[in-house]
Amino acid sequence: MFERTDKRHSTLTTVVGMLELIYHSIVRDIRKTHGNPLMSLFINMMQTILLVVAFYFMFTILSIRGSAIRGDFLIYVMSGIFLYMTHTKAMGAVAGSEGPASPMMQHAPMNTMVAILSAALGSLYIQLLSMFLVLFIYHVAFTPFEIEDPIGCLAMVLLAWFTGCALGLVVLAAKPWAPTVVNIISTVYQRANMIASGKMFVANTLPPFMLAMFDWNPLFHAIDQSRGFAFINYNPRNSSIEYPLTVGIILLMIGLMAEFYTRKKVSASWSARG
Repeated sequence: MFERTDKRHSTLTTVVGMLELIYHSIVRDIRKTHGNPLMSLFINMMQTILLVVAFYFMFTILSIRGSAIRGDFLIYVMSGIFLYMTHTKAMGAVAGSEGPASPMMQHAPMNTMVAILSAALGSLYIQLLSMFLVLFIYHVAFTPFEIEDPIGCLAMVLLAWFTGCALGLVVLAAKPWAPTVVNIISTVYQRANMIASGKMFVANTLPPFMLAMFDWNPLFHAIDQSRGFAFINYNPRNSSIEYPLTVGIILLMIGLMAEFYTRKKVSASWSARG
């Protein structure tokens, strides 16, 4: 009379089902900006291009182009803008992903890890696509350029994305406890990174007292190292790859533990707190 309706699923079936769920969540996250995914890509590209143009004219007006690395000046500017945008967008996407009290969590296959992964991967997808399209347009329409080590540059983009995701996870876990304070701190960090990321400076030329103002920031190290991979005549001495990687792993572990604790304690009524 009574029969079990649940079925045992193999590990492969479970993994494929999870990947499919993440894929559909990524599509949903990309469509949050605009119903048309092409418009989401276009909006992100325009944000990147406007930042590049703004910094180009700022360098030109302030007559500080001479402090840049010898080589293509726009590649120097874009190497900083791309990593800054990737880091900031990843942090914002993960911090703004669906929490444990979200209505989406009422659907059985959905969980917070899927929401976090889809937000992070969706952000990376848009940023990489925007970056490649901007570089392609610059190469074809304006001037051909050569990047010394494109694989190394891409690895630094991924490193900036990873540290942004890790920091966003910490923000996501802390947000239900003090949403207003956490939002202010997150906004201040993102605005401060316009300068603190070091995208306007070359680390090798900074005196020690100025270097101490920037080398705490993992994004500063990632940007400086990316320029070492992009330009044949630049060898970054005052930054490292190990520091942002270590900071990212530490923040990821803290974020995972904090998110697990928050998930167990959070209540639906918390969303009314501000």
